[in-house]
Amino acid sequence: MKKIIFSMILLLNFSLLAEEIQSIEFSDEFKEPKTEIFDPLSGYNRVMTSFNDKVYIYVFDPITRGYVAVMPEVARTGLSNFFDNLLFPIRFINNLLQFKFQNSAEELGRFLVNSTFGLLGFMDPAKDELGWEQHKEDFGQTLGFYGVGPGFHIVLPFLGPSNLRDTVGLVANTYVSPLSNFGDSDLKYKIPNNDEETLYIGFGQYINANSFRLGRYESIKKDAIDLYPFLRDVYEQKRENEIKE
Repeated sequence: MKKIIFSMILLLNFSLLAEEIQSIEFSDEFKEPKTEIFDPLSGYNRVMTSFNDKVYIYVFDPITRGYVAVMPEVARTGLSNFFDNLLFPIRFINNLLQFKFQNSAEELGRFLVNSTFGLLGFMDPAKDELGWEQHKEDFGQTLGFYGVGPGFHIVLPFLGPSNLRDTVGLVANTYVSPLSNFGDSDLKYKIPNNDEETLYIGFGQYINANSFRLGRYESIKKDAIDLYPFLRDVYEQKRENEIKE
């Protein structure tokens, strides 16, 4: 259990903070919730939101800006493509579990094409030449597809907003991900050999992903009168929309 929790919190992927918060178009998608949200962990969640905020502002953001200063955009784009290609198993399995067979076939085709003609995934000829788009699905969405409710909201250290259902899904995502050593005794395609390597890879992936979003988090904060409930409500609505798609 200790290894599961350690890998879950340190890996996937540090970039949940970026993927689930910073990718949201707030003005178009977010509407004030009409019903009161069950939030038994609100006290803890507020503290953790403040902690994550400070870690981002004083640690991750400065490191990312230094990274951008020395790493050309073309190299960062290649790394982003490489990491996305490696996470193919999560998308492929969850599209299958949700009976999205055309999407899963495209995911398989993307992986094969990009891993060969795309130089191990650093390039994306599947999209550029064939028009095969990535179909992001995870185990939290799959649980929602089968009718599992979100449960109460949870703010995870470093990773940001989540809920009970998506936290369970995160464990499954981590188990399947090649970028985590959790499950390496069962799945032989794992890249890291230990928790430390998992941490380094996850941190590198996050910094690279965050390099394309600099300044977005600050703009989000400007729109929030109270940061925690704002991020909570936007996250829950975003996940609800993703499950309905």
